[in-house]
Amino acid sequence: MNASGAIYPNRVNIINFIRGVEPREPIDLVEPVREQLALVRKHGLPATWLLQYDALIDPAFTDLLLREADASQEIGVWFEIVQPLAEKAGIPWRGRHAWDSHAHIAFSAGYTPQERERLADVLMEDFRARFGRYPQSVGSWFMDAHALAYFSDKYGIDASCNCKDQWGTDGYTLWGGYYNQAYYPSRLNGFMPAQTEAAQIPVPVFRMLGSDPIYQYDARLGGNGQAVITLEPVYAGKEGGGGIPEWVRWFFDVNFRKEQISFGYTQVGQENSFGWAAMKDGLTDQVELLAARQGEGMLRVETLGASGRWFKARYPVTPASSLCALTDWRQEGRQSVWYYSRYYRLNLLNNDGDLCIRDIHRFDERYEERYLREPCPDRNSRYDTLPIVDSARWGIGGAASGLRPVVYDGTGEARPLAVRALETDESVPGELVVLVRLEGADTLRIHCAEGRIRFSSSLPDWGLCLTWGSTSELPEMRLDEDAIDYRFEGYAYRMPLIGTRPSWIGPEGAASGGIELRAFGRELVLEQNESRRPGTASSD
Repeated sequence: MNASGAIYPNRVNIINFIRGVEPREPIDLVEPVREQLALVRKHGLPATWLLQYDALIDPAFTDLLLREADASQEIGVWFEIVQPLAEKAGIPWRGRHAWDSHAHIAFSAGYTPQERERLADVLMEDFRARFGRYPQSVGSWFMDAHALAYFSDKYGIDASCNCKDQWGTDGYTLWGGYYNQAYYPSRLNGFMPAQTEAAQIPVPVFRMLGSDPIYQYDARLGGNGQAVITLEPVYAGKEGGGGIPEWVRWFFDVNFRKEQISFGYTQVGQENSFGWAAMKDGLTDQVELLAARQGEGMLRVETLGASGRWFKARYPVTPASSLCALTDWRQEGRQSVWYYSRYYRLNLLNNDGDLCIRDIHRFDERYEERYLREPCPDRNSRYDTLPIVDSARWGIGGAASGLRPVVYDGTGEARPLAVRALETDESVPGELVVLVRLEGADTLRIHCAEGRIRFSSSLPDWGLCLTWGSTSELPEMRLDEDAIDYRFEGYAYRMPLIGTRPSWIGPEGAASGGIELRAFGRELVLEQNESRRPGTASSD
């Protein structure tokens, strides 16, 4: 029970999506589905099964589900584009194989808005022909706003799901979004939480895969983009992953806290194209753990559609959520705190005494996704929000980056705070308080509310320093007396400031540099939901 008295604030979806073909290597695609079904039924747990079109038209999969799935199981669709779906919708197939993983082939963003609607219609009508109804849940690694709104407006779906944040993995990027839980997307941007009920698609989108709250954000970049540190049972790297029982138990502990500002969430499951042998041990362990934790009252396992209906009945707009990892499964002294509302997200990292705000991204329902009106032209698709602080992208070449609280000595020189530990208070619904215990008796208090971040400290002379390295990802910045004005991808936005006046660290416009926010008194506020001033922030 959480602070508001709600029973079962923590929710888990077991989502297994099903591909009908795997052109990269021969593999039995039916065996994983059969074994996954047997596993969840053994423990009496509901699950969601999302059929890609090539699996939907293959009786090997549909007959199995109709025969073995009881009433607690939900069958929905996975909206990736495959050759038989495209051709039935009258669209020439451009892929290398019958299923092609490249973003401009597999994802709806690779097609015109009119083609997306035809693809959706074929998928939904053929599903109804097989199962006698339309599906309640439609998932995809990523779905554009036009297609998602079409599924909502025409077919009344209850829920959707998409991939975790990642940079360049498998050729596509999702960066700066709602880190976990669920959000209502803007009708102009399927990745962007809407601020108003009028501008949102009324379908909650749940973030998939269970992203590590400490290590995934800074995961190393390689030839295939970021490494994957998630709950997926096929992953078991040195940083963690769903194939490591110790990491899984730690992940459940930090996600499913007794105190929540809204609710905790994760998705368990694996796509069938990895094969049963690769997922068997990890998935079996996770499902057994889920059954035990549900029995203890820690969480509720339900279908994606049920979670969507619960979310819509409870929240008219996107609720604030948090994810607080105050312990480090690797025992290396790291703590990570995530907070996200319909206006912004923030991540705070204590790296063994070095305190850094790694990330702040602004959410603005008016910022259009790149492919809203025109198709994605190649495999390297990108969805993003508006960066205020982005240490993962701004620290290129190992340069220190991020927003760091500092204290000033007698000469006016800034030095980082020496941190002992972070503590959190989630007792007020929608708000998160982080108490930073400093060396000695001093403290720094960070209060995250829906539209602002308030810093207060017992220190006599302190502030915040924003630094970055040389990177093409840096937005344009201009300092005003009481704000920082940004421009990113041609879109202008601002961060109003209270209790400080920004000044440059080093020369303005340098390839690497920073901005200093020296506190005038005990409080310093970063506003995140202020309306634009006329003439200062408009999109090109």
